[in-house]
Amino acid sequence: MSQSLGHPQPPPNPQLKTPPPAPSTSHLEKVSYLFGYPIAHSLSPLLHSTVYTSLDLNYSYMLYESPTLEPCLALTHDPKFYGAAVTMPHKVNIIPYLDVLTPEGQAIGAINTIFLRSAPDGRRLLCGTNTDCIGIREAILQNTSTNQAKGMRGGPGMVIGGGGTCRAAVYALKKFLGCRQIYLVNRDRAEVEAVIRECTEKGFGDGLRYVESVAEAESLDAPRVVVSAIPDFEPKSEDEKRARGIVEVMLSKEEKGAILEMCYHPSPDTAVARIAKRNGWLLIGGIEAMIWQGLEQDKIWLRRKASTLPVEEVKRVLAPKETRARL
Repeated sequence: MSQSLGHPQPPPNPQLKTPPPAPSTSHLEKVSYLFGYPIAHSLSPLLHSTVYTSLDLNYSYMLYESPTLEPCLALTHDPKFYGAAVTMPHKVNIIPYLDVLTPEGQAIGAINTIFLRSAPDGRRLLCGTNTDCIGIREAILQNTSTNQAKGMRGGPGMVIGGGGTCRAAVYALKKFLGCRQIYLVNRDRAEVEAVIRECTEKGFGDGLRYVESVAEAESLDAPRVVVSAIPDFEPKSEDEKRARGIVEVMLSKEEKGAILEMCYHPSPDTAVARIAKRNGWLLIGGIEAMIWQGLEQDKIWLRRKASTLPVEEVKRVLAPKETRARL
């Protein structure tokens, strides 16, 4: 883990004159939060409350919807605070206020989880990590056979998209699943170039390749594993149509693998999912990644092994919600 330097004061936001009130925690033993904006439709509280109820813990995970960081950081000083999930727009902005980053958080450059640890001198350390990459890894490994997983190692992978999730997906495919080369498919070349540059600076950019045309896609070996990290929409611009054509070519190759479709709101029946199913790919829903990244957070916060967490109960509770909410 790497130490950050100092704790800058978060700048006041004149547009947010009154921060949201701090929730009452007097009835709780411990409390955690989701920091972000907007977050009203998040499934995270249901996931974590299912864990705490199953373990008979008087803990709570609360939504704290704020477009600014200052009131969020204030909540971390509560003696009952034991951690927080972080989503947009704070996943990058929160980094300067943390004492320690894990290798995953540092490499991906975005934090979705805050947790507490103690320094050798007893000081309370605010630590940050990224469990999105763990969610992607586990969603794939938990839904494929040992032989399928072995087949991914050394072969090409593919990531569709160029946003924040793309970096976590690249990290998971390179570091955990052992993909030698990763094809990057996106409507915006500049976004992909930024991903390649940042991943290279962090030491896991070898073998990243932007696929810029259908003709190029036709010449490439089939990917063994794919992560789709784009919203579901009908392509309209020429760049969007080109990217969709590349996806169709790559998924129609003779060799098939597993595809994780991260988008499941408003429906998991996305265009990419339909292309994958039509071509015989093993389709894994994005709710799986959401579940496993959340369980990884509880492993960290509660200092428990995954085998002690109610995995099947969490899946049972969240499965009916897949089409009606998002993280």
